[in-house]
Amino acid sequence: MSAHPLARATASLHGLALGDAFGSQFFVPANRHALSSRSLPPGPWQWTDDTEMACSVYRVLAEHGTVDQDELAASFAARHDFDRGYGPSTNRMLRLVREGAGWRALAAGLFDGKGSWGNGAAMRVAPLGAWFAGDLAEVVRQAGLSAQVTHTHPEAVAGAVAVAVATAVAATEPGLPAGPFLDRISRHVPASLVRDGIEEARRLLTVSDPVLAARALGNGRQVTAHDTVPFTLWVAARHRHDYEAALWTTAAAGGDIDTTCAIVGGIVAAAEGVHLPPRWTSRCEPLPDWAGAPALHH
Repeated sequence: MSAHPLARATASLHGLALGDAFGSQFFVPANRHALSSRSLPPGPWQWTDDTEMACSVYRVLAEHGTVDQDELAASFAARHDFDRGYGPSTNRMLRLVREGAGWRALAAGLFDGKGSWGNGAAMRVAPLGAWFAGDLAEVVRQAGLSAQVTHTHPEAVAGAVAVAVATAVAATEPGLPAGPFLDRISRHVPASLVRDGIEEARRLLTVSDPVLAARALGNGRQVTAHDTVPFTLWVAARHRHDYEAALWTTAAAGGDIDTTCAIVGGIVAAAEGVHLPPRWTSRCEPLPDWAGAPALHH
């Protein structure tokens, strides 16, 4: 593992943003035929809240080297663009944080005090896994801290941990076969529906049809962590060395396509030797200047 943490996190962030922007195109009716023909939708491709929040995670890590929860909450709130596709509860929470409310009470109070078990913590966390790759215990700890700023439900935290660990393992052990890859992740995920789903994904590795896999694992349609993360790890396990194949496979399952593609893109791009296709990146909206992420060089 030779890459600097910042370089790995930068690669993951670019892969996440490209996956997010690519996936978001299939909510445009005119582009849906592209899935069956695997023809690239016309540009420009705009990314969504997945990327906007991932940029805050990246920036806080670049500035502090750790997840400072107060800084992360402040960045989420300050950079919040209502038009990027945030869910209603997150829109409300970030508006209130901007107005001076405390993020801890707001996050814990969501959904009648149970906290959100949505996929929002998982969709933004891949660059963090890339940053701390090589120390999986620290990946787990930091992923939990990053999730709790908006998602306190144990399932959402488990989803974030799973994606962060997957990214770290992809970055540090590129030769690991698909089954052991999922086994390595499962060992670090707390008992949860998310972990149950990852274990089911392990059993489904012999399935090649993403629609069939998603029928068992979910495709994000319910916008919950346990309906989203297991399928994305099934794709990443099978296609870690081919960014284009990973993203087309993910998109073919439908559901919350921008988020599933963001997760898969962030995991796969963290591995050394994986390059983002220039025909894709040329269509993608650039990352915001405030993120401070260097541009990709092909």
